[in-house]
Amino acid sequence: MIVNLTSTTRTVATPVVPSRGALRPLGLDDVRITGGVWARRQAINGRATLAHIEYWMEHESWLGNFDAAAAGTVAEHRAGREFSDSEVYKLLEAMAWEVGRSDDAEVDARLTTLVARIAAAQEPDGYLNTQFGRPGQRARYSDLEWGHELYCFGHLFQAAVARLRTRPDATDGLVQIARLAADHVCAAFGSGGLQRVGGHPEIEPALAELGRATGEARYVEQAALFVARRGTGTLADIELGRSYYQDDMPVRDATVLRGHAVRANYLAAGAVDVAIETDDSELLAALTTQWENTIAHRTYITGGQGAHHSGESFGDDWELPPDRAYSETCASVGSIMFSWRLLLAQGLPRYADLIERTLYNVVATSPSHEGTAFFYTNTLHQRQPGTTPATDVSVPRATSSLRAPWFAVSCCPPNVARTFASLAAYVATVDDTGLQIHQYVPSQIRTHLPDGRALELDVETDYPADGRIRVIVRTSHAEPWTLSLRVPAWATGATLTPPGDLPTPAAPGTVRVTSAFTAGDVVELWVPVGPRVVAADPRIDAVRGCVAVERGPEVMCLESIDLAGAGAGRDADVGHVHLASRDSVREVDGQVVARFEVDAPPADDWPYGASGAVPDVDRPTTTVVEAPLIAYHDWANRGPSTMRVWLPST
Repeated sequence: MIVNLTSTTRTVATPVVPSRGALRPLGLDDVRITGGVWARRQAINGRATLAHIEYWMEHESWLGNFDAAAAGTVAEHRAGREFSDSEVYKLLEAMAWEVGRSDDAEVDARLTTLVARIAAAQEPDGYLNTQFGRPGQRARYSDLEWGHELYCFGHLFQAAVARLRTRPDATDGLVQIARLAADHVCAAFGSGGLQRVGGHPEIEPALAELGRATGEARYVEQAALFVARRGTGTLADIELGRSYYQDDMPVRDATVLRGHAVRANYLAAGAVDVAIETDDSELLAALTTQWENTIAHRTYITGGQGAHHSGESFGDDWELPPDRAYSETCASVGSIMFSWRLLLAQGLPRYADLIERTLYNVVATSPSHEGTAFFYTNTLHQRQPGTTPATDVSVPRATSSLRAPWFAVSCCPPNVARTFASLAAYVATVDDTGLQIHQYVPSQIRTHLPDGRALELDVETDYPADGRIRVIVRTSHAEPWTLSLRVPAWATGATLTPPGDLPTPAAPGTVRVTSAFTAGDVVELWVPVGPRVVAADPRIDAVRGCVAVERGPEVMCLESIDLAGAGAGRDADVGHVHLASRDSVREVDGQVVARFEVDAPPADDWPYGASGAVPDVDRPTTTVVEAPLIAYHDWANRGPSTMRVWLPST
C-alpha cells in the first residue's frame, strides 16, 4: 500500500481534501454564501442552533462526563449513551466551521473552553473515552460491536480537521488531542495490534482526513486497514445479522449499501477516501456500483435512506414505504459525505444532483425554522397529528411526530449543525481547465485556478424560488478558462446564455462556457422550476397509484392544515384525499396548488371486496377543494398535522 499526501500542502477550509481526483474542492475562504435560503439557515445555525445544542449537552451532563473523567468519578456519575462523547465532538466540529465561516469570537471562545474540559480527560497514552477504561468501568475495547469507542474517535478527528483548516494557528490544543488519540489508535489497531474494527464505521473517513490534513500517511494507512478488515467477520454475529454493521462481506465485494444506513454511508465515504489515497481503482469502482444501485433501488424521492425502523436500516430493493420511512437525518448527512467524495473523484453531476435533493428535502427538513427542534426520522406520510413534545426534558429517540428540542440519542442535531456551518464548501470546485459550480446559492467566489490565476465571481439568484442563475465574472484574463454549470437531471428545457449571446438549450448534465472572460461578463443559466408531477417505478409497490409533486429541487407535500384551510373541514385528513387530476397541479403567485377530492369515511366495516370491485368509485365525495402544497422541508412548523408526499391519483 502506497500513500502519497505530498499534494495536500495547501490549507483548504473544507471537510475533504483528496490528494488526487477529477475536481479540487474550494473552502470557506474561497466561497461565501451571501443570501437566500442557505444563508438564512447558516445564520440561524450560528446564532441559535449551536447554543441550543451546547445548552442541552450541559443540561444532560454529556459535557460533565469529561469533567467527571478528569476528576476520577465518571464511573459513578456518567450520563448519556455510550456514544454521547461523539455528539460533543460533532458540536466542536460545527463550532470550528462556524468560526471559519463567520469569524465569531464568542463561538471561538466557547469552543476553546470545551476543548480544555476534554483535554483534561485524555489518558497519557492518548486514549479518550468517558464510557470505558477507568476503575469501575468496562475495559477498553471490550465491546467493539456496540461500545462506539472508535466511532467517537472518528468524530474527534473530524473536529480537529475542521479546527486545523479554519484556524491553523489556534492554541487550544484540539489538534494535538486528536493526534495523540490517532497515534494511540494506530498502535492499538495497527498491523501488530487488535485485528478488528468498530461496530459503527466513522473512524475510516476521519482517520483518512486527519492524515490528509496533517500529512501523516500512517493515519490513512490505518483507515485502509479498517476498510480491508470490514466484512471479514471480526464482529460478533447478532440478531440483525452482520450486515447491520457491514461486516457480512468485504467492502469491495458488495454491490449495494445495506444494513444500518448511517453506518453504511460513513463506511462508504471512508472507503472512497482510502481508494483515492491508495490509487485503488477496483475499490473505487465497487463503491461507484454501490452508490448507483442504492440510488436506483433504495432511496426515497426526498433523497432519504433507510426504510426499516428495526435496525435503522435499508430495506430490500424497491422497499420504500412512505408511512414507515425511517430516513434518518444522519443517514442523509452520510449520503452527502459519500456523494461528495465521488463527485471530487469523478466529476459527474449526478452526485451533485443527489446532494442537492438530500440537502433540500432531508437535511433542511430536520430543524425547525427557529433551529431549536429537530426531526430524527423523516416520514413521507404522517397519518396521525403529532403531539407537542416537552421543551424542558429530552425525549426518546423520535419517530416523526413533531420536532423535539432534544433526544436521548441526539446524533442528528449536531450533524445538521456541522453540515450547515460547512455548507459553502460544497458549492464549487476547480480543475486544470477552470471552475465548476455545483449548488446554486447567492455567493461570492474568490479563489485561484491551479495555474495560479486569481478568479473572482459572484452568483446572483433567487433559486429555487426562481430558476435564473447569473454568474458575474469580476476578473479579466488574457487566456481562456472554462466555467462549468450543473443542469439538474429534472431540468428539461433549461437554457444557457453565454456573455453577449442568445439563449441556447442546456441539456441535463453539465454545460460549459470557455472564454477569455472580461470583468463584467455574465453567464446566465435558466432552469424550469415550475411544479412537476412525477410517478414512481411500479416496483415501488407502496406508492403504486400515487404521484408526487416536485418544484425545482424541492419535494412538495400536502399538509392537513392547508386542506382544512381550503374548506375541507376542521378535521380534514390527508388520508382521505385523491388528486382530482394531474392537470390541476399548477403555480399561482408563487404557490403550488392542486385540486383534491375529499372522500367521506367509508361506511363498510370490512375493507375488502370482490375482485374487480373499486370501492372508491361509489364512495360519496364530501367536497372538492383546491389546496396549496408546501415544500416538504417546511411541514410541521405550524403545529400538529397529518401530511403526505405521495398523493393517490384518480
